[in-house]
Amino acid sequence: MSVDWLHERFVHPQVWVPERMDESRMLQSAVTPIPAAVLMPIVVHSHGLSMLLTQRTAHLHDHAGQVSFPGGRVDQSDTSAIETALRETAEEVGLDRRHIEILGALPDYFTGTGFRVTPVVSIVRPPFDLSADPFEVAEIFEVPLSFLMNGMNHQRRTIQLPTGGHRTFYAMPYERFFIWGATAAMLRNLFHFLRA
Repeated sequence: MSVDWLHERFVHPQVWVPERMDESRMLQSAVTPIPAAVLMPIVVHSHGLSMLLTQRTAHLHDHAGQVSFPGGRVDQSDTSAIETALRETAEEVGLDRRHIEILGALPDYFTGTGFRVTPVVSIVRPPFDLSADPFEVAEIFEVPLSFLMNGMNHQRRTIQLPTGGHRTFYAMPYERFFIWGATAAMLRNLFHFLRA
């Protein structure tokens, strides 16, 4: 994978089918999903491409302690999902938009916590400075894109729920980080999009 190849994929996308691992079935039908957006920042290094991710702080109400992309809910002042992703990324990890080149968006993902998330894929070129918002972000780290886009590293897991029934989700454990749930599902759709 190269930056030029990624550009070509988004300029001339192939026919593909998104994998629907979303959690919308966990919501009550009366719940209207809250619009949100995340940035999927692909960082360009001389040794290859990587994905920038965050580990959320343990005290947050939604997705506490989980690995996620920088992002959050849409504000009234946001003009688009891209604007939301850029604003939230600046707030959470201090990455200025001048370093970010937007490639495009993937299909929305619905979370069991009531969000409709638009994943915005981008290219980020160093050098840049990062500064984690200590309230929301415990850690900022990168994972090689070659690892995340290798289907052999995608685990499908099922857990029993305390309320009965079960939940199936993808996980992509990497070193000491456990990437799963919405983040893994959005990465999985990027995987399908790129290999189409």
